[in-house]
Amino acid sequence: MRLSTKSRFAVTAMIDIAIQGNAGPISLADIGMRHKISVSYLEQLFSRLRQSGLVESTRGPGGGYSLSRASESISVADIIGAIEAHADKPGKEEKVFQEQQGSGEWMTQELWATLNAKMVEHMQSISLRHLASEQRAKGVKIEVRQAKRGVYTAPKPKPACTTAPNSVFALGRSLLGSR
Repeated sequence: MRLSTKSRFAVTAMIDIAIQGNAGPISLADIGMRHKISVSYLEQLFSRLRQSGLVESTRGPGGGYSLSRASESISVADIIGAIEAHADKPGKEEKVFQEQQGSGEWMTQELWATLNAKMVEHMQSISLRHLASEQRAKGVKIEVRQAKRGVYTAPKPKPACTTAPNSVFALGRSLLGSR
């Protein structure tokens, strides 16, 4: 399992949704603003998270992403696995090295396989709910935002209150009365 910037951003965004999630779907623009991540980059990540069944999307005004299942049933390994699914295939350098070695056995292959297994086991033991509760304990604020659902009604303008005369005759009376 690879740990990359994509994985780190995906875990950060999922923690954000877990923290803010009770307020309804969270837009990628909101996540991007809070964590300084570009929206187009988040769209790529959330496409993979949605395909893996970790998040669900809501379209329209007030739409965004929410967790598709309870946060205690989503582990860090699930998130990273969804993002790095394509990275499990051997890369070009690994293929060349394996062809040169003949049997493909590396001298330290067992060491790396054991280390990878321990890392995956540890990440499976960390739930999204646990990470979100740690962030709340550190004082991360939950944003209260107004729902954007429904039809927007413009505020009614207040009637203009002036002391100026409202007709030519009133203007004439006000000018004659001041003499």
